[in-house]
This record gives sequence, C-alpha cells and structure tokens, in this order.
Amino acid sequence: MKNNRLLKNKTLIVGCGRLGCSIANECCSEGKNVMAVDFNEDCFAGLSNKFSGYTFVGDVTDLSVLEEAYIASAKEIIITTGDDNVNLFVAYVARKIYDVPNIYVRLDDPNNAALIQGLKIKAIYPFELSFDKFNLIRGGSK
Repeated sequence: MKNNRLLKNKTLIVGCGRLGCSIANECCSEGKNVMAVDFNEDCFAGLSNKFSGYTFVGDVTDLSVLEEAYIASAKEIIITTGDDNVNLFVAYVARKIYDVPNIYVRLDDPNNAALIQGLKIKAIYPFELSFDKFNLIRGGSK
C-alpha cells in the first residue's frame, strides 16, 4: 500500500465550469500534473491557452471515465460539478474505492455535510463563501 501512494501524483478536476477551469488553470500554473474531466467538451473552452494538462469527456458517474482520467493515481481530486448528488457520488468513490488522499467537493446544500462526515472529505459551500464575503465588504456588520 505504501508503494501505491508513491504513484499518486496527479490532480484530477471533475467539472469544468468557471470554478473547475479556474482551479485547473491555477494548478497547471503551479506545475501540477492536471487531468480535467467534464461531460460537455465545450466546457474546456474556459481553460487558458497555457493549460498543459489533459482533458477527458464523459459521465463521471461511470467509473471507466474516472479510470481513464487516472483517478487511481490522483493525489487530489477537486469535484466542482453543479450537481450535489454527482459530487457526493464521485467524492465517495474517490475515498472508498480509489483511496485518493485529498478530496475537495463543492456542495450547494450544507445539509449534505452529514453524508460525508467522517470520510476525510473537505467540502466547499459557495453560499457560505458568498455570505462571508458579503459581510466582509459590509464591514462585518450583521
């Protein structure tokens, strides 16, 4: 098992909307080995012309698509589709089947946190981030 961890050297981005493309571009600029996957090939238009990673088109609920995108050798996976159910499924698969060490998932509904509790999956909630930013620019008043 320890030797298998040494092979985990990829960053997998699932969902290439604005957030996913921005993260993929940033990871490439940091020199990471980036794999990006989305069901819609047109979404890759958001990747910069300096993007040096690989793109894969397919349904991420199909494990063969994730395997083609090298999930087995991912050291981190960042899941940013617009569907909480898809995001939760991929996060769970990444943890339980492929033992990806670092998992980040975008969730719209904070109530879904209970579904990943105890799985060492880090969740990002756009609503909370926007609300915090709103309070910050208002001077912290509530």
